[in-house]
Parts: sequence; structure tokens; C-alpha cells
Amino acid sequence: MAKRLSENLTSNYLGAAQRLKSRKARRKIVAYVESYDDIFFWRTVLDDFENESFYFEIMLPSRSSLGKGKKLALTNKLGPQLGDYMIACVDADYDYLLQGTTQTSRFVNENPFVFHTYVYAIENYQCYAETLHRVCVMATLNDRQVLDFEAFMRDYSCIIWPLFVWSIWVYRYDHYREFTMTEFGNHISFGDVNVYHPEQTLEYVRRRVNRKMAWLQHHFPQARKNFESLKTELLQLGVTPETTYLFIQGHTLFDNVVSPLLDPVCAILRKEREREIRNLAEHEVQRQNELSCYQHSQHSVEDMLRKNVGFKSAPPYQFLKRDLQNLLKRIAERTTERTCLSS
Repeated sequence: MAKRLSENLTSNYLGAAQRLKSRKARRKIVAYVESYDDIFFWRTVLDDFENESFYFEIMLPSRSSLGKGKKLALTNKLGPQLGDYMIACVDADYDYLLQGTTQTSRFVNENPFVFHTYVYAIENYQCYAETLHRVCVMATLNDRQVLDFEAFMRDYSCIIWPLFVWSIWVYRYDHYREFTMTEFGNHISFGDVNVYHPEQTLEYVRRRVNRKMAWLQHHFPQARKNFESLKTELLQLGVTPETTYLFIQGHTLFDNVVSPLLDPVCAILRKEREREIRNLAEHEVQRQNELSCYQHSQHSVEDMLRKNVGFKSAPPYQFLKRDLQNLLKRIAERTTERTCLSS
């Protein structure tokens, strides 16, 4: 019985339960996320919006399955239950940029109780260019800057921008089977980087992008009439040539762009620090102890990226911040109205 009751909670039920408490008591808002991997990210986000009046409890959408939160919402297992006191926090994927051209996109963009990342996924925030040097420092405990990550990601984004517009176009006009997101990801990925000549990697990506664009232009001549208007619309939605990387598939960015970029940099930084220890050690015992201590203090690049919380200055994050502020403002106004009516 308890299990059935917990699985049929609604925002209205939670709101009524809150009103039974003291007016000074903090009100709980249940936030459903898609999977275990999302809990830390959304806790980092929602922490900033908790105050003396409201707090969030992050939960998975089902206690009886491992289904994705967005899927559960779209199959009406969660969607009708959402409201001021029960929200869904999901990855935007392409749904934000598709702007209602699919059922999923309409749900994500139009439901006021669904909060999405605006960027493709949480991985895109974890790979925010301005924070990548800090990630290397966290992983290696060496603060020397080997590579200008912001410049690299800016140049990389400008290179893939026109092909990204094509990727959105094929999804908007139902041609995605002929140019899938996986294929797009393959064309913008790279395996390794010469950190002393990163322009070689950028040129490699540029050649692949140009070849595929030539094929698409030949294969879809009808795109000429609305391609430029789509590009303008994407700019208005916050996608810019310099920040395109934030809107590509998160796993592609994390595994096939940023990790191959950071791994060789961190390898250099670790070797430098170990060399410094060897040179400064006064005797063998000290050398071994310091090396052992340093090696135990290191962390993998992937783990540090997962724990990267420096994304809050990213422009798309400001849209998410605005949406959450509006939610709390709306609840506060309704609470004030009910208090006035009851008195």
C-alpha cells in the first residue's frame, strides 16, 4: 500500500500536504531527474535556489524500473503529476532546438514544470571551456597552462557550426535517417591531439566537416530555401558559432573531443611534477615518499570532469536559472494569495 501511494503522489497532493504545516515551515519541491548520473549535477544547480522558504528533494521517477525520466514523463507516468511542487529536470537533447516540431520537443519546451539544460546534456556543462584548465589542475595538481582550451574550443566550434546547422535541419525536416546524430558525431570527433600543434587536429576536423557539407548540399538542394533562416533562429535561441560545442551530443563531446584534448595535457603536467620531485628530493627515501604521495593525490580526467561545477557562468545556464527563479516566484505569489484569501 505504501509503495502504491508513493508512486501516485502528485504536485497537488504535495502542495496540500505543505499547507498543513506551519506557515514558517520550509516547503518541499520534489525534482525528478533522469538517472543516477544526473543527481549530483542537479543538486549542484538546485542548491542555489534553496532558501528559508523552499528546498528541493531530488528523486528518480520510478522505484519499480530504471526507465529514463523523460521517457516516463512522455508516457504519461509522470507528466500529469507535475506542478509547482513536483518538477522534472531533464537533458534538453535536441528537443530545445527542434522548437516543437516533435511531440517530445513540444513537451520539453511547453510544459512549465519541465526544466531542461538548454545545452544538449549535463556533460556539455561539465566540459565548459572556461573550466577545462581548472579540471587539469584538479587532476594533476599542476597549474601550468600548456594549451589555451578556450581558444581551441572556440575555433573547434566555429569549424563544426555549419555542419551542426545541417544536423538540426535534417531532424527538423525528418531526414535524420540519412544523416544521423551518430554520423554527425563521427565527423566532428578526433582521437588524439598534438598539444604543441593543436591546429593539426582542427584542420583534420575541418576537412571532414567540409566533405560532409558538400555531400549534404548536393543531396538536399531543397535546404537552400530555409537553411539561412534556421541558422538565424538558432542564433536567436542562444547557439553561436563560438559555442556550438555546448549543443552537440554530450557523450560525443565528453568522450571524443574533451577527453582526448585533456588527457595528453594532463600527461605532460604529471610528468613535469614528477620530474620536479625527483630533482628536488634530497635523498632516495624522500623521493619515493613524495612521488608516492603525489601519485595518490592525482585523479582521472574523467572523474574531475564529472565533478566539474564551474559551468554556472555559461550563457545557456542563465536561461535555466531564470526558469527556476520564475518557479519559486510563482509559488510564493500563489502562497501569498491563498494566505490573503484565508484571512
